[in-house]
Amino acid sequence: MSLLMQKQKYKNFRSRLSIALTVALFGFTLVSSPIVLADRFDEKINDLRQQNSQNQQADSLLEYEEQDIQAVIDRLQGDITAAERQIAITSTKRTETKTKIKTAEDELVQQKALMGKNIRAMYVEGDISTVEMLASSKNLSDFIDKEQYRNSLQDKITDTLKEITALKEQLESEKKTLDKLITDQQNIQKQLDGQRSEQKRLLNLNQDQQASYEQTIVANNSKIAELRRQQISENARFTSGTKTNVPDSTGYPWSNAPFPNSISDSWGMYQRQCVSYTAWKVWKSGRHMPYWGGRGNAKQWDDNARAAGIPVDNKPKVGDVAVSNSGYYGHTMYVEAVYDDGTIYISQYNASWDGRYSEARIPIGNLVFIHF
Repeated sequence: MSLLMQKQKYKNFRSRLSIALTVALFGFTLVSSPIVLADRFDEKINDLRQQNSQNQQADSLLEYEEQDIQAVIDRLQGDITAAERQIAITSTKRTETKTKIKTAEDELVQQKALMGKNIRAMYVEGDISTVEMLASSKNLSDFIDKEQYRNSLQDKITDTLKEITALKEQLESEKKTLDKLITDQQNIQKQLDGQRSEQKRLLNLNQDQQASYEQTIVANNSKIAELRRQQISENARFTSGTKTNVPDSTGYPWSNAPFPNSISDSWGMYQRQCVSYTAWKVWKSGRHMPYWGGRGNAKQWDDNARAAGIPVDNKPKVGDVAVSNSGYYGHTMYVEAVYDDGTIYISQYNASWDGRYSEARIPIGNLVFIHF
């Protein structure tokens, strides 16, 4: 993959970081008229959770991108190593060629010196007449041998000079080719080094962004914990007569199930959540409880009831399911008693986000009631 393609891929990747995840869990927020101030905690908490979802997804995308960038860096490093190895091979050949050229030059000097010596000898012999050469020879055969040797030596020296000259020219040509090859290979190496540096820059940027997202997630989790503590405190402050740590004597079958969990009850609700408890209470009373699993959170129960033709209003009756539409999830409670002072007595699960059973006497406020 080219550097340009890597940069484009990185830009495309950055545009995907704005994708948000939708959380669809059965949950609740205990908020009625006197405890409406606690809504602000839910909104802040849900905002932080959404930020964490986005940051976590962004962090995951960065991890995938990091793997891609690292793979490119590894490939470029392999290419650089191969280029360096090829440059070394070519440099060795060039050194060997330069040595051969030097040897050829030295041989050429020696042959030229030998040729000069022989030429001078031949000139000296050339001053001797044929009669004198015959006279100095032992016989005719000796004269012929001298003549042939002189001619042969002359031809050999000439051929040797030609061969050495041709070899030198060939070696010089090879050296020029090797010089150009080394230059080209060095340019390739520089380009690869530049690409590797750019990829490392992207990798460092990627890792810095991952660290930033992870730090934000940790910070948000701390904020969520603090907001949850404040919310529980706020709810307790504005809830009169709340009975916590009350043993569940209702017979709810999943009171000892692990919490939190993603195990559904007979109506598709997560066990030990508010909606699971109220669904079970309706069923236990002998009335029909529709299967509303996967159809939103607690705050969607009144909408589901209206769609099913089940009456919904703001006038509570014993056996109704009280619905709070406040907060991100909302909250459902079972009406145990109705008082003339505008309050009701309810039983519920998970009021403090701990999966536990509790009871409370609370104002009707803005609650709506489903008459199953």
